[in-house]
Amino acid sequence: MYSKPHKFLDIVQIDYLNIFNRDLLFMIGKEITNFPPLIGGILIKRYKRFLADVKLDSGEIVTAHCANTGPMTKVLYPGGRVRLRYAPSPSRKLSWTWEQAEVPSEKGNCWVGVNTSLPNKIVKMAIEAGFLTKELGNIDQIRTEVTYGISRNSRIDLLLTPNPNNNDTRPIFIEIKNTTWTKDKTALFPDTITKRGQKHLKEMIGELPSSRAVLIPCISRSDVELFAPGDSADPIYGDLFRLAVDAGVEVIPCSFGFYIDHITWEGTKPFQLTEQKK
Repeated sequence: MYSKPHKFLDIVQIDYLNIFNRDLLFMIGKEITNFPPLIGGILIKRYKRFLADVKLDSGEIVTAHCANTGPMTKVLYPGGRVRLRYAPSPSRKLSWTWEQAEVPSEKGNCWVGVNTSLPNKIVKMAIEAGFLTKELGNIDQIRTEVTYGISRNSRIDLLLTPNPNNNDTRPIFIEIKNTTWTKDKTALFPDTITKRGQKHLKEMIGELPSSRAVLIPCISRSDVELFAPGDSADPIYGDLFRLAVDAGVEVIPCSFGFYIDHITWEGTKPFQLTEQKK
């Protein structure tokens, strides 16, 4: 005799989920931050890890700071278009910073964020904007660069305090990894051997089960469909990634779109445990 109420409740629940998922779709493409228009140019060369020479559209040649000191696999294209931020300051040696690079993509050329100081900021903005409420729950407090780890000599990117009304009220340790390397439609991290990244995975496992540990690959481009560990670049990291997932570390790949004067939220992406070999 309870079949009708149960059926009604099921319909209400399905409708609620449809509305929730529809709201998530409406978030795609939403502006998450904006800034004065960047200055376009052509990359001449990147050298000494931190420096890049660029010929601006005006014809002027400038030297820009490159915050990304890694190999920038499939992102570093001398002769390709780039965008710089101009911010002169007495405390800075260089007035220009390399922010974005245009790269070939299956969906046509795509702009990629190359400034490694941005991922922590934009992921924090995404959490504050409620874009990750489904995955993380309601959050009361976000702390940055908090000391943690077995030897207490590491800093977690974000430490979240959940709302006490959440189903899971454990603190949430979030490690963010800037991800720009792709193969086909798969984003990969890392693109080189990363002892630091290996250490972070071990320390995140150590926070379980008294806390939640969440790895967020910050995919700084909008042309990918999923994420995987970069086994071909760092097989040890790949093994630790799978060990971490098996132990209970959560993985939430987040994608962002990069434009001349703003950055957009492009949603979460699924992940696979291994890099596909061809």
